[in-house]
Amino acid sequence: MSKLELKSRMKNLLMFLPNMVILCCKLMVDKRVPRTERALLAGAVIYAIIPFDFIPDMIPFVGQVDDLFLISLTLLRLIDRTDATVVREHWRGGGDIVQLAESVATIAPLLMPKRIARVLIARVKPTAEGSGLIMTAAKFEPVLVETREPEQQPDRLGRLADMGKKRRRSKSA
Repeated sequence: MSKLELKSRMKNLLMFLPNMVILCCKLMVDKRVPRTERALLAGAVIYAIIPFDFIPDMIPFVGQVDDLFLISLTLLRLIDRTDATVVREHWRGGGDIVQLAESVATIAPLLMPKRIARVLIARVKPTAEGSGLIMTAAKFEPVLVETREPEQQPDRLGRLADMGKKRRRSKSA
């Protein structure tokens, strides 16, 4: 995918940012969501609302990409630790929220400054019982790909964390 195609796709995905913020707010009051995840959702909403963050929101396009990326990582983490039906139940936007979040997590790091993408990705910790959604999103493959059977899916969170470590080592060398 060319840089121009990536930007075009991300512009379309940015239209979902307000719906994703509303989704996070709805999930914060859902009792089925663990307290830790609710706290992370609250942090992601605050990060998206406050204009001064890693990339200030006054910078057009890129300023919103990091907000959308962090919310997507938070939603993928929630789905990884709970059930996707909880998130889908509250989603009022178009399309499937899981696929949208995976698309954002795939495309956003390619459009953000590498250092900021590494910082955000490095903070994602895998779980042994997780479904591995985040790692598929971090493979930087085309967005629409055929999915494997559940027992064959790789540990995506672990691979995402490994990718952040490899990038840090390659930059320091």
